[in-house]
Amino acid sequence: MIVGVVRLELFIRESDSLKDKRRILSSLIQRIRHRFNVSIAEVGGHDLWRRATLGVALVTNDRRYAEQVLSTIVEFVGRSADVELTDYSIELL
Repeated sequence: MIVGVVRLELFIRESDSLKDKRRILSSLIQRIRHRFNVSIAEVGGHDLWRRATLGVALVTNDRRYAEQVLSTIVEFVGRSADVELTDYSIELL
């Protein structure tokens, strides 16, 4: 069993309040969850209205598949117009 985890550090340009941040993140989280069938949650920066950390996880039996899906998620977030990807890390357990 392979558990793949990616941690995404985000800067949210268009956010002027925590309410704006939640709206933008909620939309992004739903798009990622439905497109890639992964578990995802905000795991850091809860009180900061322009920064967020998302954690994404998936379980599979194929290491290459896990690497491919997590890399594709990083690219997907990097192309998002609502947020700027400032850093990320991928870990396979």
